[in-house]
Amino acid sequence: MEKTDAGPVEIRKVRVGGFGNNIYILVCKTTGDSVIVDASFEADQILAAAEGTNVKYILMTHCHSDHVQALDELREATGAPVGIPPAEAKEFGIKADFDINEGDTIQFGECQVEAFLAGPGHSPAGTAFLMPGHCIIGDAVFPGGPGRTNGPKEFETLVENLQKRVYTLPDETMLYPGHGDNTTVGDSKKEYTIFAGKERSETPHGDVLWLEA
Repeated sequence: MEKTDAGPVEIRKVRVGGFGNNIYILVCKTTGDSVIVDASFEADQILAAAEGTNVKYILMTHCHSDHVQALDELREATGAPVGIPPAEAKEFGIKADFDINEGDTIQFGECQVEAFLAGPGHSPAGTAFLMPGHCIIGDAVFPGGPGRTNGPKEFETLVENLQKRVYTLPDETMLYPGHGDNTTVGDSKKEYTIFAGKERSETPHGDVLWLEA
């Protein structure tokens, strides 16, 4: 488990499952209240990482199958209500206890996160959770490239959201993705700028790397 000091919040990062999914537990240092972001696999590891905290909510960035395998077990073990973007719940048939919409703030202890749409294109309503200087980004973007897309239109939608929403954040903002290592807005923007400066005959999609596409 990795721990990051994010001011009033401690960010705990746990990697689980065969796809290397990242789970995040955000803990209010003052009260011990926490939220779990995503519910991929290995509920026992996630619960161990959240031990000693009062889990207030389980928040979903999106509901692809590799992000929900432990959801029922976590819901039962913690009793915490589950928040899901409505389009994700509808598309994948996952029951939410409450909706997460653009601009919503979710309070835990003396801390809060703000929800914003970062990943449409990868999934119907991929949602990020923002705190000052830190952003749990889901599968919208990773070090080296954007989330996987199924076609050119989806790729264009995802890139548009990155440009309008993610890349307008301060460069020093840390991005915590659903897979792989952390990065920053500034580093991701530099990679994207190189990609955007190249001429190409068709729009790429699938697993795209900024520096190789």
